Amino acid sequence: MVLSQSLPTELPLTSVDLTGTAYKFAALRSQLIKHKLDAYFVPSADEHLNEYLPEAKQRRQWISGFTGSAGDFLISADQAWIFVDSRYYEQADMQVEANLQKVCKVGLDGHQTVTEVLEELGQKSLNQLQSFRLGIDPFTITVSQYRQFSEKLGASGIEIVPIVDNLVDAVRSQNPWAESEPIPAFGDQPVIPLPDSITGESLAKKLERVRQVMDKKKASILPVTKLDQIAWLYNLRGRDVECNPVFISYAIVTKNAAYLFTNTSRIDDAVRQHLEGQVQLLEYNQYLPKLQELVTNYHNVPNVLMAIAQTTFGTYLQLKEAKAKIIEGEHPVENFKSHKNEIEIAQMQQANLNASLAKTLTIKWIEDQISANISISERDVANEIEGLYKQQEGFYDLSFPTIAGTGANGSIVHYSNPNPECKLIKGDLLLLDSGSQFYGGTTDDTRSLSIGEPTAEQRDRYTEVLKSHINCAMQRFPKGTTGSQIDGIARSSLWQSGLDYGHGTGHGVGVFLNVHEGPNGISKRVNQSLELGTINSIEPGYYQPKWGGIRLENLYFVKEFQPKSANTTEKEANSTPWYEFESLTYIPFDKKLIDRSKLNPSQIAWLEAYYTKVIEKLSPLLTEEERAWLTTNCTL
Repeated sequence: MVLSQSLPTELPLTSVDLTGTAYKFAALRSQLIKHKLDAYFVPSADEHLNEYLPEAKQRRQWISGFTGSAGDFLISADQAWIFVDSRYYEQADMQVEANLQKVCKVGLDGHQTVTEVLEELGQKSLNQLQSFRLGIDPFTITVSQYRQFSEKLGASGIEIVPIVDNLVDAVRSQNPWAESEPIPAFGDQPVIPLPDSITGESLAKKLERVRQVMDKKKASILPVTKLDQIAWLYNLRGRDVECNPVFISYAIVTKNAAYLFTNTSRIDDAVRQHLEGQVQLLEYNQYLPKLQELVTNYHNVPNVLMAIAQTTFGTYLQLKEAKAKIIEGEHPVENFKSHKNEIEIAQMQQANLNASLAKTLTIKWIEDQISANISISERDVANEIEGLYKQQEGFYDLSFPTIAGTGANGSIVHYSNPNPECKLIKGDLLLLDSGSQFYGGTTDDTRSLSIGEPTAEQRDRYTEVLKSHINCAMQRFPKGTTGSQIDGIARSSLWQSGLDYGHGTGHGVGVFLNVHEGPNGISKRVNQSLELGTINSIEPGYYQPKWGGIRLENLYFVKEFQPKSANTTEKEANSTPWYEFESLTYIPFDKKLIDRSKLNPSQIAWLEAYYTKVIEKLSPLLTEEERAWLTTNCTL
């Protein structure tokens, strides 16, 4: 495709708004001309495949103006697109300048995916007997993502061109942005070591288990590019990414050595002692040279174990250049990390009890303010719960920006900027989704509340979502059951009422790590089985633009189900193991919004048993007046 020659190759400094989206687009298009590209793809992720990004790596946010935690950006010589899933339909419409870029609501009829847009552009070029070059930073996509792109786009004649120097970074480093919007410092926050009493397993034991897997796979080298994998493996935590206790780094494990690549100037004696004799500490920018050195200096061609869904395509290219033999397989760290040991479960139980207390007291505070006719805002609610988190022992940080959406804002699934001007008004619903990082555990829970007396419609929708939550939470399942199977069970009762929600039913959760973690989860896209010791959220919802939203979320861990029936035969007892969920979250649901007549006996029994545990766990932490309130609100 012939690029427009009217675009500037150098940007004139004029009186226009130099930080505006249009000017940024013009600057990026000049980079397309420079690199002979027809389009450039900017995914949400960074070099470590983070969901939540350090500010220095928020490229898609910076170039497009869309701040959601997921969503991709594409720009050509004369068009631009932002691609979002159902969680961000409303948010994207509000944040994106429609005259400059098109919002593609993936999954909605009439809206295209990024590959569909590119196929269309590529086909036009083919029809004109011209090539189409798509630029991409290979360190911001996984190997599997690259392959999917390549497979789908090849038939349209699109050539994918890896550009190692990120073009958004190139624009940000230019004047005027280098002065008016300088790229923030990167990877300079403190790193702390965790004792075995918190992790339940030593660094040495984790390395031993990883090497056992490598031996079985006949692999000599394992690169690690995801930050939560590195933090878990080396029993370290940091503050380089807001709300995620990780630190900017790479790692490599070999048969007899392990390496950590990071900004070494911020590594203190405690961390060095923690790593001594087991992990060699090197500078962050030495990752690629060391990886190539390990490959080229090996006595014969080494096998490198690579999980294509958790390793960057840039790393893959470096290994191919060094002539390494790549063995594809599951990442041992990702699998080990998802199976929590007894100490990790205990840490999560304590952290989520702390969070449950904070959320319960916040609900009471909201009710007290409304009853007293005291005007409060979304921001007031967020401040209240964040303040209560900080009062709990071991508080470290939030696990994500608090979502406190009242009225219509509740339908914005990831509404993460509570507004001090948005007041809680009687007759509306409030959706409060919040989480915290404690020293040893991570939390995430959601409750929707009625402000004043609810309407019949609000009660109906809330009860349907509650039924969905209960059906999922009380489900027992045999070993090998996948997240997609459980997702269907959760949605079944909602579907019978003609209702649904666009996001997954649940996600995996780390232990004092990322609040969103794989490979487990409860979603139609998750084919991973729900194994013993994994932690998942259960959070069905209902959202209606301009009306509001409902989401009810607890965290659960998977444990073995022990049949209590005296009639269970020995053969049945010794067959395939059966699992069930046990809650980590103990917060009352909104009594005013529950229509008991729509619950069946099993659902009522589950809710009554749950409330018994809520009272049992929280009462010792409450005053007499607070206990009386809790008992009243836990009575159907």
